[in-house]
Amino acid sequence: MDTMIELPALRRTAELAPNSADKDARTVEVIWSAGARVRRSTLFGEPYDEELSLDPAHVRLERLNGGAPFLKVHEIDTLDAVIGSVVPGSARIENGRGIALVRISERSDVEPIWRDIQAGHIRAVSIGYQVHRFEVTKPEAGRELWRAVDWTPFEVSAVPVGADPAAGFRARSPLHDCVLHRRDVQPTTTGAIPMSDKTETPATDAATRTIPQPTDPVATEDTAMPEPKTPATDPQTAAVETRSQPKAQKPEVTPAPDAEAAATRAREAERDRVSAIYDLAGRLNLERSFAEDLVKRGTDIDEARRLILDQVAAKSEETRTFSQVSIPLGGRDEQVTRREAVANALLHRYSPTLFELEDAARQYRGMTLLELARESLGNAGVNTRGLSRDEVATRALHSTSDFPEILAAVTNKTLRQAYEAYPRTFMLFCRQVLATDFKAMHRVQLGEAPQLLEVGESGEFKRGTLGESKESYKVKTYGRVVAITRQTLINDDLDAFTRIPAMYGNSIAQLESDVVWGIITANPVMADGNALFHATHKNLAGTGAALDVTSVGAARAAMAKQTGLDKKTVLNVRPAYLIVPAALELKAEQLVAQNLVPAATASVVPQSIRTLTPISEPRLDAASATAWYLAASPNQIDTIEYAYLEGQQGAYIETRNGFDVDGVEIKCRLDFGAKAIDWRGLYKNPGA
Repeated sequence: MDTMIELPALRRTAELAPNSADKDARTVEVIWSAGARVRRSTLFGEPYDEELSLDPAHVRLERLNGGAPFLKVHEIDTLDAVIGSVVPGSARIENGRGIALVRISERSDVEPIWRDIQAGHIRAVSIGYQVHRFEVTKPEAGRELWRAVDWTPFEVSAVPVGADPAAGFRARSPLHDCVLHRRDVQPTTTGAIPMSDKTETPATDAATRTIPQPTDPVATEDTAMPEPKTPATDPQTAAVETRSQPKAQKPEVTPAPDAEAAATRAREAERDRVSAIYDLAGRLNLERSFAEDLVKRGTDIDEARRLILDQVAAKSEETRTFSQVSIPLGGRDEQVTRREAVANALLHRYSPTLFELEDAARQYRGMTLLELARESLGNAGVNTRGLSRDEVATRALHSTSDFPEILAAVTNKTLRQAYEAYPRTFMLFCRQVLATDFKAMHRVQLGEAPQLLEVGESGEFKRGTLGESKESYKVKTYGRVVAITRQTLINDDLDAFTRIPAMYGNSIAQLESDVVWGIITANPVMADGNALFHATHKNLAGTGAALDVTSVGAARAAMAKQTGLDKKTVLNVRPAYLIVPAALELKAEQLVAQNLVPAATASVVPQSIRTLTPISEPRLDAASATAWYLAASPNQIDTIEYAYLEGQQGAYIETRNGFDVDGVEIKCRLDFGAKAIDWRGLYKNPGA
């Protein structure tokens, strides 16, 4: 009897042969199948044995010989997952084994994998295959044997541990039709399983799977199959065909002692229990520790199924689920592609010079916001015929369509583009760090190492200590909310979610500059009780002087003579930046400019001063249009330190359907903080 069922793509372990690696050709041989028998189980059904026939007439090699991909752990969602391919025409069956030659990619990120293959560190390989027809036999005592007599291997993957369900790829695969041909079998005394007319003995080699003992928690299959659909539940795919088959002969055997038989049955039952628990937990994306706990406690399979379902139900209440979309191998999700194309069309409309129009976006170039909203609703299956403009706008912003995500993507890109384009002049002489939380960060200002002292013959080494001073600051949160309302869509007001977010991007960058330059202009008190620029710190000129060679030379000498916290060790700090208000920008540029003609000796600007990098900041003019500063490189000594919250560098965007407004709300957030850590790398002259 033949039954049509639906199956996902399956996997099975195979093996690389590192000794066959050709370093020059970047090829290595793969034993992709040896026909070993593997135990599998349905989700809540009885386990069965699966066997892949290696009769050349039963295996479709077209996809392997067509250059099938060599993947990284069955990943199919990124191009980087392809680390090689099967050499066309190399897939074959020899002496009961499937063999193919794999060529490894020459990409730099694949090079470590290729070296590990040559060294023999990576040996486990798993194949993906589809079964089109099974011949099913069932002895009186024993599991069913599902023998694949028509199947297609379509990819090979390098995996860390081939037999471990948790190490494999867990995404659901598209289903395909498979025929189950069930054969009539006469009961035998030994539970022997008769094979088809072309039955083979699986080859025993490195690719043959070893069944673990009850104490081994590793499952015996890579991917389990779903419950088959019977003709009663799926009448459109059912196909019934009756065939008569010869009965198996009854071999004469000597019965085993009852104790040994009981022990064998106990071992098999334990293997089935362990295998089923790990398989169910892996297929339902539960933590491996949860399955290990069930195995260690000796939970029987029925109770384990109940506990696993309870765990899945509990997780589903905590996690928002999304519909799953099957993506062809090497392809992209059509919805994501369309969403990006619409966003690109809107960005090009906002600024053609900043955002080049992509080919996929040309079809949306002339559409209004309302037309795009109507099309998004149509793609989501919403009938918009007869709806008013207001109804279309409202539903587009509060439905399952992807229009809110398109608007959020456009807003995000315009905001970030403006944020990154704004000139932040403080970044040259300040040092960036990351904060792990919002608690105060303490920065220890280490002093210099103690000076070495002479040690006489048989003398004693004296101990020294490091001086230190502590500064502290913390990251603060700044933010605003931008709303995109239905009025925006109805009025086709593109500026509402392009120019306004761009203005917010500028505002965020300006806020960072305000915080950092505010330290320079406010001259805050340091941990020692003195202001940042103070005569005690020897970084403030006693008398203001105009910006010229003489005054800069005096400031440079003062920085070089700065001492450590022990008041003795000379640090020889060298300035790298000349910081001036906008009023002195031209004069600073002239000072460091190259001398193009011979000049009087008194007018020559030395090379050491011309190496200074001028930084002009108009925020300094509000405090003083004459004061100028020198700053050392943060690589030599601490100056001002600024911090972002870890994982939230720069402007961060969040979106949600509006509650206070009828539309979409976009929240712009910045987690930022700054503090002067050391005064010895900074110098101020009040100017004249």
